[in-house]
Parts: sequence; C-alpha cells; structure tokens
Amino acid sequence: MLTLAEKVDPGHCLLMVVDVQNDFCHIEGSMARARQDLTMVDEMMPNLIELLEQARRVGAPVIFTQAVHSRWSDSQAWATRLHGVNLEVPKHCREGSWGADLFEITPWEDERVLVKRRFSAFYGTDLDVMLRALGIKTLLMTGVATNVCVETTARDGFMRDYHVVLASDSCAAYDRAEHQATITNISKYFGQVATTEQVIKAWKDLPAVKARS
Repeated sequence: MLTLAEKVDPGHCLLMVVDVQNDFCHIEGSMARARQDLTMVDEMMPNLIELLEQARRVGAPVIFTQAVHSRWSDSQAWATRLHGVNLEVPKHCREGSWGADLFEITPWEDERVLVKRRFSAFYGTDLDVMLRALGIKTLLMTGVATNVCVETTARDGFMRDYHVVLASDSCAAYDRAEHQATITNISKYFGQVATTEQVIKAWKDLPAVKARS
C-alpha cells in the first residue's frame, strides 16, 4: 500500500480545486441567499490557500473547476435539481456572471480552469485526457461542496483508476454532517483522507521549483 507521501508526490499528483466560486462561497452568492451556512467555507479558505501555495512551491500541477450553466446545458432534470435547497437555479452560476467567477483565488498562467456543466468534473469534459497527458496518478481533492461536486469528481476519478486523496479541511459543505459523511465514505471505499497539514508535511523536504505565475 502506498504511503501518503508517495501518493502526493508532485511528480504525479494534481491539486484539484473544485468550484470555489462566488455563488458557492461569497456572502452575496446564491448559496448564501438560499440561507446555506457558509461557516465551513470560511474555515477552509485559509487551509486551501496555504495548500495551493505549497503545491505551487513543489511544482504540483493545479486544475480549478468552474461550474457554469446556461440554457444550452440546462436539461429539465438538471434545472429542477436541489430539491432540498431554496436556490434560485435559473440565477445560479450563470455563464458570464459574477456568481460563476472564482472566489478569492487567482489561477496562474500555466494552471487550467476547467468549465463543467454537471457535478462531476469528468462528465462531458476533457479532464481525463489532460490528466493522462500529464502522467497524473493521484487527485488531491479540495473545494466545495464536499458531498456534492468534490465527492462526485473523486468517485469518478477513482473509477478511472486514479488514487484519491481528500484534503478534509480544504473542502467544505453547508452542513457538517454531510461533510463528515463524505469523509467517511471516501476513507472506506474511494481513497484516503488527510488534513492539509499532513499533505504539506509530506512535501516539506521537497525543493522548491522555479517560481512562476
């Protein structure tokens, strides 16, 4: 069995930052307007920013996913999702909107922003092609929501034979029980759960790559 350090070796590990966008994370975004609790988002952002900085330091590639929706991608089933959330779906993460923009993070020039139309970053995208071209073996999962897009992408990655490491305190849900359910599920069936500190510790003795931005 591989150790955490072996899995997150930046030579074959990619940091996946899932849907850290205004509508999901900002106090004026659609999830906040739907009265979803952003406490965990606020808690995880310093961890995520530190993990992103360290990934860049050691040269691990980074992909940011961005949920973007429009009438061209809204099937009836998709447009009527989220039955338990008082969310204005027609105004959520719309193409070209402020709500769809990334929240408090700025990708570097050589980092990829992957637009997705469904919960999984693999569905209908070229993510798998890019990962295989880069020689990626491990997905280091972060972002929001833990139990929705993060978990769905992690599951899809595992089914494509990638190792999955979930950075438990660099992702967030709107309900702690739902967040914990994903942690339990991933650790039992789909991969490994680690804290941000544990991942950074696995990288601490690695040399810094040439700075880039």
